Amino acid sequence: MHIRKATRTDCPAIAELALIAGEGIPAYFWEQSRTDGQTLLEVGAQNAASDTENFSWRNAQLALIDDVVAGMLLAYRLPAAGTDEDLEEYPAFIRPLIELEWCVPESFYINMLATYPEYRNRSIGTRLLEQVDSLARADGCTLSSLEVFDENTGALRLYQRLGYEVIEQRRVIPHDCHSCSGEILLLVRDVT
Repeated sequence: MHIRKATRTDCPAIAELALIAGEGIPAYFWEQSRTDGQTLLEVGAQNAASDTENFSWRNAQLALIDDVVAGMLLAYRLPAAGTDEDLEEYPAFIRPLIELEWCVPESFYINMLATYPEYRNRSIGTRLLEQVDSLARADGCTLSSLEVFDENTGALRLYQRLGYEVIEQRRVIPHDCHSCSGEILLLVRDVT
């Protein structure tokens, strides 16, 4: 296995892995911008091709096995506190996620970690997360952060095993796009 920075040609794989990692949330947003004849994966790949958005090939690291994409880490520096974002502009079920991001301004935010099902249980997630400290420091961050649904016990165990600690949580707001309930947990880890 080796890990490399994504390129624009990796956008279809990034979109597929986002659908695996995203608990239905990427599909919800991509459906809103889908045009006739366009698949969700095509919309996702088009979004991942952005040079300006955080959901972008520029912020993705890929794990490859035998030169085939097996997993992805999508992470970037969050903006400073005091943004002009209005929570009312977002669907209610997204607001707790944004509120948690606001708790850790300028942290290196792990937005997505995903592995294709056929490559699971090979420590790919661990290897990708091992990249975070150096990526975060290169972005001038001293803290890495991530959010996870408390129902995702396997991911939560992985993050805690790697030193991430829960510092805040919000109640999940039910929505048709996902089947999650319970709490959304915000975890952080010092990267210095």
